[in-house]
Amino acid sequence: MSVLMTLRVAADATRLESLAKKDPTLIPAVAAKGKKMGASYHRFYATDSEILVVDVWPDEESFHAFFASTPEIPVIMEEAGVTTAPEITMWRKLDLGDDIG
Repeated sequence: MSVLMTLRVAADATRLESLAKKDPTLIPAVAAKGKKMGASYHRFYATDSEILVVDVWPDEESFHAFFASTPEIPVIMEEAGVTTAPEITMWRKLDLGDDIG
């Protein structure tokens, strides 16, 4: 069964957006690698002080293999001014009959 992965850090979203403009191939290349390694969904979200990554993976192991084998991730995190260790949580879907979309 697939898992929803959230990764939360204290960071500056404007710096991440600036990096995406400065190097428009970096973040899409990481996303493409994730897709190749099993990710079926990926999004970035932000508040004024935090960045949240939301992915769907076939299993927890697939995400950890991707994260450990992608040296660009620490570079992106540094450029975004990340000041906390990533808080990674794996979520399982509950089937309650209330799905929308």
